[in-house]
Amino acid sequence: MIDIINDSYYMRLALELAAKASGQTGINPVVGCVIVKEGRIIGVGTHLKRGTGHAEVHALAMAGTEAEGSSIYVTLEPCSHYGVTPPCSERIIEAKAAKVVVAMQDPNPKVAGRGIARLREAGIEVVVGVLEEEARMLNEAFIKYITTGLPFVTLKTASTLDGKIASKTGDSQWVTGPAARELVHTLRHRHSGIMVGSATALADDPLLTTRLSVPALHPVRIVADSRLRMPLQARMLAAESGIPVTVLTTGRADAHKRSQLEDRGVQVLICGDGEHVDLQDAMRQLAEREIGSILLEGGGRLNGAMLEAKLIDKVMLFFAPKLIGGTSAPASFQMEGWEQMADALHIREMKAEQVGEDICISGYPDYRL
Repeated sequence: MIDIINDSYYMRLALELAAKASGQTGINPVVGCVIVKEGRIIGVGTHLKRGTGHAEVHALAMAGTEAEGSSIYVTLEPCSHYGVTPPCSERIIEAKAAKVVVAMQDPNPKVAGRGIARLREAGIEVVVGVLEEEARMLNEAFIKYITTGLPFVTLKTASTLDGKIASKTGDSQWVTGPAARELVHTLRHRHSGIMVGSATALADDPLLTTRLSVPALHPVRIVADSRLRMPLQARMLAAESGIPVTVLTTGRADAHKRSQLEDRGVQVLICGDGEHVDLQDAMRQLAEREIGSILLEGGGRLNGAMLEAKLIDKVMLFFAPKLIGGTSAPASFQMEGWEQMADALHIREMKAEQVGEDICISGYPDYRL
């Protein structure tokens, strides 16, 4: 199939550029930019790191004086406010671009249409909404964080076809194959936090690091541990790792154990005074510490509690072509559940993809029903 050159063609290229930086920009969005003049691409750019030049700045620097009279394709509305960097809308005006094509308006209240308005005031033609759905999906974590003040939570599970995440003895090495595990490490690279429960921390003693064949980013390790059961000898607490660890607990937890953890550099957050961690409060506190996206790799109890609290935004369920059985074998979700099938939680926009020998089913819980 021939890919026809039009606005969508160049915007798709901008989206591909933006996607390559997923995980690198912290609480900032990923943005791509392509500048075209007289049928030639004269500049490309991507936002690579929070606090550094935006995609438009990099693309304009490449285009140089040729940017005058050009068409600029950008995946997110150019900013109009002064932050760590100057507003991109003013840079575009100074470059004397003729047209700006924007995939989506910026949901950030500091921008929210002001950049588009400023460009139009300067006499620049602005087109909005080209490949908007793709742009929104690319920045779904940023949109959730900037509009609600809560992190975007992606639940990942790996289970057998009969829904077991481990055998009846607790063995879970390995449920899925190498290709699925590599994809999970890519997901870790793209999230700012990774979260498990105390049961997983105790049973597996995981490192919760990103292990790829190339250099990758490590998320903040988060453990929900209402009774502070995590041993001080846990591998993730090794000082040489240099990767932050945050433990979520309650006001009832042992103060001495809390002090011992803090002495090892662990950030301990008190989330409520009940028997269990107040997950709503935990999400708010993590967002305040600029953790805008979380990969939840919990056991059945934490997964179930997060789902019942309506804190899971997206699910990625990996199924291996295996049957293991066992009435006591743990399942992906351990919770009270719903009484009627008609009340079951629906997953919208569901997709299925083969990953090696495994299948990944992804989608978004629909809490409205």
